[in-house]
Amino acid sequence: MKNVILASTSTVHGSGFLEYLYDELIASFDGIDHVLFIPYARPSGLSYEDYTSKAKLAFKKININLTGIHEQQNPENAIKSAKGIFIGGGNTFVLTKTLYDNNLIPVLKEVVETGTPYLGTSAGSNICGQTIGTTNDMPIVYPPSFIGLGLIPYNINSHYLDPDPGSTHMGETRETRINEFHVFNEIPVIGLREGSWIKLKGSEIKLQGNKTARVFAPGIPAFEISSGSQIEKSINNILKAG
Repeated sequence: MKNVILASTSTVHGSGFLEYLYDELIASFDGIDHVLFIPYARPSGLSYEDYTSKAKLAFKKININLTGIHEQQNPENAIKSAKGIFIGGGNTFVLTKTLYDNNLIPVLKEVVETGTPYLGTSAGSNICGQTIGTTNDMPIVYPPSFIGLGLIPYNINSHYLDPDPGSTHMGETRETRINEFHVFNEIPVIGLREGSWIKLKGSEIKLQGNKTARVFAPGIPAFEISSGSQIEKSINNILKAG
């Protein structure tokens, strides 16, 4: 049974790394004393060692030990034997390329789908959609595929920002970019605002946190779903009505 948290961000304003998720993590990682961290996304070019140290301090606060996958002799076996897995934010293209280069996509998908608890934040959430085609990140490296883990039947746009009517910025909004995506793709996209996360428990997909999420699908106006909603049910009802 899937046990997955897909968060828009690791850090919300005024809070420390992962702190706003602690209650959720304690529940999801209940009975687990060790988590495998995959630091491949490297935010701001952070080294694997420094990123792992940051994650280790956060998990220590909820009495869970953490080690980085780069410290393991066999990354594939490390994923297979992991009690829990955390993939943090950074650059989604770098993360995806490194997972593909190490042939870790199939084993990662398998263990998460069969019940290994998983936390993804930002890039670590983006890879769990159908593709990574709606990330905000620059394609600074080129993965062999944009296909994600497919844990949910949607794409995710982490750190979703609403258009600011008072802004003088003339560049494209997130909504504009997602609409461009739908010229060529049919996959619905969940705009996940800061402080929100998607919770997968078995076959149930729920929105959690203190914000609504904005959902985009081709051919219909964007719409909001509220926290606590069953995402699949909410989206299917709108799509049928549209």
